[in-house]
Amino acid sequence: MGTSDAETVVSLDGVRKEYDLGGTVTALDGVTLDFEPGSYSAVMGPSGSGKSTLLNLVGALDTPTDGDVVVAGRNIPTLSESERVALRGTRIGFIFQTFNLMPRLTAEENVALPLLFAEWERSRRRERARSLLDDVGLGDRIDHLPQELSGGQRQRVAIARALASDPDLILADEPTGNVDTETGEGIMRLLEDANDRGNAIILVTHERRIAEHADRIIHITDGVVEGIESIEQTTPEPLQ
Repeated sequence: MGTSDAETVVSLDGVRKEYDLGGTVTALDGVTLDFEPGSYSAVMGPSGSGKSTLLNLVGALDTPTDGDVVVAGRNIPTLSESERVALRGTRIGFIFQTFNLMPRLTAEENVALPLLFAEWERSRRRERARSLLDDVGLGDRIDHLPQELSGGQRQRVAIARALASDPDLILADEPTGNVDTETGEGIMRLLEDANDRGNAIILVTHERRIAEHADRIIHITDGVVEGIESIEQTTPEPLQ
């Protein structure tokens, strides 16, 4: 089970992120949040609200201007680039809207890629990749290249890859954005299965019905957390 020894798998404390775009743009402004092991959180907000910035910081793809971002006990701003790469490769799984599969690698090789960086032996990498592809219903597509797969199949390969190292944390950026409704529902079931196995999930989405698969929804506007809504207690009305 992918859980951290720390009380929280992710902790953000007073996080501020600014960009110089011909002038200072504040993407996140004093965000403080905790994510427990095995939790399932959705992040919602209008375009430009800071959702993607939050995901990039938690995923060790970027560092904050101010504040602390602690993931699996490691404070991202204090890590070297090589340490951040190692953290991403072993403790964090990414599911991108655009899939980000390697076009020259088969489905099996794409899924096994994080395990290569984690220095798993080849036979173990192959066994793990094939098992995960079976789990997502693609056991008969292991030798197919991404361009030989449908959009939904590519997304399922991306999910299997994210699960490969049994990470503490799975980050999903609009995981149903490029697929039809039926395929999207299947993807959400796979994420729920991962969460049931103990993986913490942070999901960014524009869709209310997708966000309601989580235990809570974090609402962000203009880089500020406006509220946190529990989904376990009630099923709220759609936002107007």
